[in-house]
Amino acid sequence: MDGHDHDEFSEITLRPFDLSDVDDFMEAIGSISVTPGSGIGEKRGELGYALTSKYWGKGIVTRAVKIVVGTIFREWPNLERLEALVAAENLGSQRVLEKAGFHKEGVLRKWAFLKGRSRDTLIFSLLSSDSPLD
Repeated sequence: MDGHDHDEFSEITLRPFDLSDVDDFMEAIGSISVTPGSGIGEKRGELGYALTSKYWGKGIVTRAVKIVVGTIFREWPNLERLEALVAAENLGSQRVLEKAGFHKEGVLRKWAFLKGRSRDTLIFSLLSSDSPLD
């Protein structure tokens, strides 16, 4: 992006923070990453995340995405656009992005081939000029 190495956001490992999950504390339960664009996409980054299904619906990824969104545009000052791709049927992930301030831009029809069939994918974005969330 600006010629500097951006390893600090290349990947963050998510771990449980509830005492009832003490057995999983040293195990990664998910990750979140931002991949910088290059060439004509140098002002763009792609957000990706994954979480073990046992922890779905607990707000973990929403919090992690909000943390990244709250700092990424300061840490990478040349970044103008952060985007995320989500399977059309993944309503939980769509809600995560909406709660973090992302805007749904459209549908990429039959964009991904997964589990033996072509699937639609939604593209979401957040711009550095968008109003921050409270």
